[in-house]
Amino acid sequence: MQFGLLGTGFQLFGYEEKLQSNPLQHLFEVYVQVNKEAADDKSVAKAAQEFFQRLELGDVQALSLWQKFRDLSIEEYIRVYKRLGVYFDEYSGESFYREKSQEVLKLLESKGLLLKTIKGTAVVDLSGNGDPSSICTVMRSDGTSLYATRDLAAAIDRMDKYNFDTMIYVTDKGQKKHFQQVFQMLKIMGYDWAERCQHVPFGVVQGMKTRRGDVTFLEDVLNEIQLRMLQNMASIKTTKELKNPQETAERVGLAALIIQDFKGLLLSDYKFSWDRVFQSRGDTGVFLQYTHARLHSLEETFGCGYLNDFNTACLQEPQSVSILQHLLRFDEVLYKSSQDFQPRHIVSYLLTLSHLAAVAHKTLQIKDSPPEVAGARLHLFKAVRSVLANGMKLLGITPMEFRSCCPGWSAMV
Repeated sequence: MQFGLLGTGFQLFGYEEKLQSNPLQHLFEVYVQVNKEAADDKSVAKAAQEFFQRLELGDVQALSLWQKFRDLSIEEYIRVYKRLGVYFDEYSGESFYREKSQEVLKLLESKGLLLKTIKGTAVVDLSGNGDPSSICTVMRSDGTSLYATRDLAAAIDRMDKYNFDTMIYVTDKGQKKHFQQVFQMLKIMGYDWAERCQHVPFGVVQGMKTRRGDVTFLEDVLNEIQLRMLQNMASIKTTKELKNPQETAERVGLAALIIQDFKGLLLSDYKFSWDRVFQSRGDTGVFLQYTHARLHSLEETFGCGYLNDFNTACLQEPQSVSILQHLLRFDEVLYKSSQDFQPRHIVSYLLTLSHLAAVAHKTLQIKDSPPEVAGARLHLFKAVRSVLANGMKLLGITPMEFRSCCPGWSAMV
């Protein structure tokens, strides 16, 4: 029904020029406006319902508009996701399955699972005893499908196409019940592989605002990140040494944002603070980037002379032992995150590793140390940097190699 509103809204309030120049922003504006109109004017709501019905019946004009919106949206997704270093092999939402959703309705009916209500809608009783909380509506009174119907069709099609080991849905926690019902319907339809479908819900970020206002688009956030980091970097003289300060600012800023987002349980809500995200002290993404950059600088400075064979017996100091023990836990932490889909385990591990490295960097000198000791210590720091880099990459963070990327740290570590 949402697309019925969007299609009708664009016919009433849309502008082709705005759609082409900023598709997501304009479609959002149209959607907000048509929802307000539909709430006050029943004729607008009816027109939206009729538009959606035409779409499901294969009306050429309705399909053409849907395809245009979809193509423009995907182009925007690809462009914005590229800034995050995120790439998808396929873009396929539940709206793609409007035709196959009718096949799902027929399948439900053939299995005796489809029940008609006095209002003309079709439902599935997941409890078997009429429990209202376990009733899932799968068809409107006009015969059109719903979100759940199309998700059923999508799941079946994806299993046929990919024969997946696991299918993971990552959405906000408000859709928890929806996916519970979808997975349960797949089970009672006879699809044993429904056990391999998992929903990974995330919480709400409260208080996130950019200079453009309360409604926050991903691109607005990325632009804000870059701007704020550039302002921070402008406060230090070494920033001018960077070949591409804009790219550096975005990468460090993204690290700050990702660590802030992944530090807690995915399901937990949290209050967003730009000031906290960009703190140069404490458990932040800026700290991780600085630690990696400093360790990389250490390798560049001393690597040529010491990165050959080394004697582990030289690593007897408490700081060395603490790091070695922590490095041994990396596989365990990765396994834990892979089992419960919580990146916070990796975040916590990397922050602890960085703090251990900071302490060791103060006490385990390389310069002026005996060659055998210096070589062992350099190998230790190299191992820390390697694990830190791999862990950051798993979180979607590109490790930086320049200390000047992280202002405010010259007196810290």
